[in-house]
Amino acid sequence: MNLFSDLKRRYTTESLTARDAQRQAEFIAWGPIVFQVSRLMLKFGILDKLRDSTDGLTGEEVASQCGITAYAAKCLLEASLSIGTVHVDTATDRFRLSKTGWFLLNDPATRVNIDFNHDVNYLGMFHLEEALKEGRPAGLVNFGPWPTIYEGLASLPAGVRQSWLAFDHFYSDSSFPEALQTVFGEYFVRTLYDVGGNTGRWALSCVSYDEQAEVTVLDLPQQIEMMEENIAGKPGADRIKGYGIDLLSSGARFPQPEGELDAIWMSQFLDCFSEEEIVGILTKAKEVMGEGTRLFIMETFWDRQRFEPAAFCLTMTSLYFTAMANGNSKMYHSDDMIRLIQKAGLEIESIRDGLGQGHSIVVARK
Repeated sequence: MNLFSDLKRRYTTESLTARDAQRQAEFIAWGPIVFQVSRLMLKFGILDKLRDSTDGLTGEEVASQCGITAYAAKCLLEASLSIGTVHVDTATDRFRLSKTGWFLLNDPATRVNIDFNHDVNYLGMFHLEEALKEGRPAGLVNFGPWPTIYEGLASLPAGVRQSWLAFDHFYSDSSFPEALQTVFGEYFVRTLYDVGGNTGRWALSCVSYDEQAEVTVLDLPQQIEMMEENIAGKPGADRIKGYGIDLLSSGARFPQPEGELDAIWMSQFLDCFSEEEIVGILTKAKEVMGEGTRLFIMETFWDRQRFEPAAFCLTMTSLYFTAMANGNSKMYHSDDMIRLIQKAGLEIESIRDGLGQGHSIVVARK
């Protein structure tokens, strides 16, 4: 199994003492409560107040400044001591923010992940066992009757949809500047299919980056409607077209391009499908590719992360796909994706790592 160095160091040898391992096991057992306590420490502004205090705060001061009862403050602060997000001065009973608490409060990725897990995943994860056994997103029943979350995305409660989109955009947007340079700076691209284009953010980035670029967004019909609303009136929107398609339908085909298509773009898209479905989609893409067409696949492969916390987030995200999204996809190991690309009859031209929040771009051709 291929693993980048930080992952290999952490995942192949035992580093904990027996006592530390026991403590970690208990941390897992109480994980749901750890999460909710920490979320409320943020929501009630307790971590903010501790950060901004000079000498820390007592429980009574926290209660007063955050508008909660002394009981609530005591319960949350004592639990947070055990969690490790705060420390206490035993001489004065004043609480201070820890390094972990600082990251919980200030790291943008952590804040996005907290909202995503609370609003989108938390209730549905109760059905994870069912989802794994049956291969369907059993937890999605909390929001609606759709077979996958994608059919229902536009109908999700506003707060849930906001957290879903914030999660999706956070991890993709940071990679866009380098990705645009890769696609348009290193290749001749004027016509591009954006497969799974969602709200059209990448399409808008393309037409803004290159004034001659023309983009066709391929997505589910309800997603195309949302995309068209999002891009309306924005610069370059006249060079973006929508094409409604269910790529899992046996009769669905990519639209035939006028002339040779320069590029096909799939960003955070193939992780939404099973291995068999990925091969089918790539096979359909190959049908419209010419000799000069390049297929760009941008994914966050969990094995190609520079730092282990990113791999942790990605392997946990796989279970969102299981319980909530579709029941059969995941964040893939790069070896698996390479195998599927080759199985579809395409060859790998290059792989570039380290874009944005740990993205890689695989460039493939016929």
